[in-house]
Amino acid sequence: MKFLLNILLITVLSNKLWAQAFINKSLDYSAKQVEKTLTLIPDNTKDIPRNINRGSTQWRFVNFRDWTSGFWPGTLWYLYEYNHDPKLKIEADRFSRLLTPLSDEPAFDHDLGFQIFCSFGNGYRITKNPEYKKVILKTADVLATLYNPKVGTILSWPREVKKFGGHNTIIDNMINLELLFWASKNGGNKKLYDIAVKHAETTMNNHFRPDYTSYHVVVYDTLTGKRTKAVTHQGYADNSMWARGQSWAIYGFTMCFKETKKPEFLDFAQKVTDVYLKNLPADLISYWDFNDPKIPNAPRDASAAAVTASALIDLSKFVKDPAKKKLYFDKAKEMLAELSSPRYQSGDKNSAILLHSTGHHPNGTEVDASINYADYYYVEALMKLEQKRKGK
Repeated sequence: MKFLLNILLITVLSNKLWAQAFINKSLDYSAKQVEKTLTLIPDNTKDIPRNINRGSTQWRFVNFRDWTSGFWPGTLWYLYEYNHDPKLKIEADRFSRLLTPLSDEPAFDHDLGFQIFCSFGNGYRITKNPEYKKVILKTADVLATLYNPKVGTILSWPREVKKFGGHNTIIDNMINLELLFWASKNGGNKKLYDIAVKHAETTMNNHFRPDYTSYHVVVYDTLTGKRTKAVTHQGYADNSMWARGQSWAIYGFTMCFKETKKPEFLDFAQKVTDVYLKNLPADLISYWDFNDPKIPNAPRDASAAAVTASALIDLSKFVKDPAKKKLYFDKAKEMLAELSSPRYQSGDKNSAILLHSTGHHPNGTEVDASINYADYYYVEALMKLEQKRKGK
């Protein structure tokens, strides 16, 4: 019996040492890639790296209004939190501050959560800089102006109302609710909490097929609030499971349970997760759309895997069933292990962290590319893994 206990203890210690080594190696690699990118960016630039196209080594840069503008500074904040490199803190602050005008302008669309909470949100969490908090709270109020109480959701794309024929809400919008939840609990208007909850409930009731796969875009009558149609924008077809859209749902409803403790959100998070996991290929990195007829010759989407892995680490903490708890955590680790392999790491190919993400396949843009939000959620997931390893 003593021998068996010793073997068990050795196994547990070995697993812990392996986990620490894997996390450190992956985060050290990520920091190295980020440092490469920083050497390529002019000191006084106001542009933000977004993506590197397949076969290229050159970043495509965007301005602060681009929906992805918060992911680069957010990645810098996470890596500063990891290694305490003062240069990363300086650069994270610099790139975050480029987004400040978003807190003072009318809302262009729903992406303010991605933009401000990934940048200033992480910055405030780490530094408690009161200037950051002010920007976050102001931006939450700006985002709330897009809420339509008749519909019960935030308008995602005001500029596309005519194109879609009404109040449009996309599944991506679920992630931006975190900004509202946080603001409502940290000095902002308490109504922001109610808006976030109602948006999540309305999305849960209208955005999914009977098998719990997500539509990308749901359109509502602006005046009556009635759902009029459900279509895709970036997926293969209106009735296909667009991988990143499903990953937004997994992340979004997991986050909503974390913020509200409402059991219906936890139950729904598991349902949208289970259909995603059930349909994954053997390496657990999804194709860009689960229903692309060109599979297995279709592009993968590392960004969807990174988003899902990050969400699964949280979801594994919340579920009560030991089997599901283990399943979700194991799948997260396996996804991260695959993303950390030479098959998905950019390495010497370019200065991004990951390869093989797909942004907008129907539009032919960012197909099999390196994209900043894949890097962000990959690093976020690794940081969550590190916190879990430390028992936090």
